[in-house]
Amino acid sequence: MDQQTSGLELGVNIDHIATLRQARGTSYPDLLEAAFLVEEAGAEAITIHLREDRRHIQDADVYAIRKHIKGRLNLELAATDEMVNIACDVLPDDACVVPEKREELTTEGGLDVIGQFDRIQKATRQLTNNDICVSLFIEPSIEHIKRVPDIGAPIIELHTGTYANTSGKEQQRELQRIIEATEFAHSLGIQVNAGHGLDYENTTAIARIPEIRELNIGHSIVSRAVFVGISRATRQMIEIMQNARENK
Repeated sequence: MDQQTSGLELGVNIDHIATLRQARGTSYPDLLEAAFLVEEAGAEAITIHLREDRRHIQDADVYAIRKHIKGRLNLELAATDEMVNIACDVLPDDACVVPEKREELTTEGGLDVIGQFDRIQKATRQLTNNDICVSLFIEPSIEHIKRVPDIGAPIIELHTGTYANTSGKEQQRELQRIIEATEFAHSLGIQVNAGHGLDYENTTAIARIPEIRELNIGHSIVSRAVFVGISRATRQMIEIMQNARENK
């Protein structure tokens, strides 16, 4: 059973390869080499997040990866004029609109698609008009999912960070919340992806949800790559995802 037949794809976020590079301001490790190895290992997409403060991914990285990779480029970005304009120039295959705060270590929580409806709708329309497929990074909330069709995005990516950061009964409650949100979104004709905080231990339960089409995973894969290499780390995650679908 391969990923094509399982219906579950993997996007590998390589931001933290750039974090290591930026720590010393060197030209290595090479993001393009990482992207090539991840693709060769079987990932369908390369995910990168161009942040306002340019803490890891740089503008030149976005253009180079767009030009040279063979698979899909999924560009994560805030719904700001600057980022949307860059995306419309780069033309990634996919754009995932995410919340962003300068002080956060990583993305915390999903978009407020209710309170920020107009801004997110404007960004979605501009990206869509440039033939970029838009997804919205949101909480597994029925109330938020209800607003997605009006915004115009065909895809959501459910924030799995709360699930990943809990355990026991609390984690099971959060998993059930994700399952219910996934089923509701699917009933509306919205494609469901998921990501944030997923690792080699907690991914299985999420991967077993049959309506989820794609997982975007970065930090845990890059961390595993320190010991086993990025190719093997990617293949190990793909194996976990495939086994989850086979044994759901």
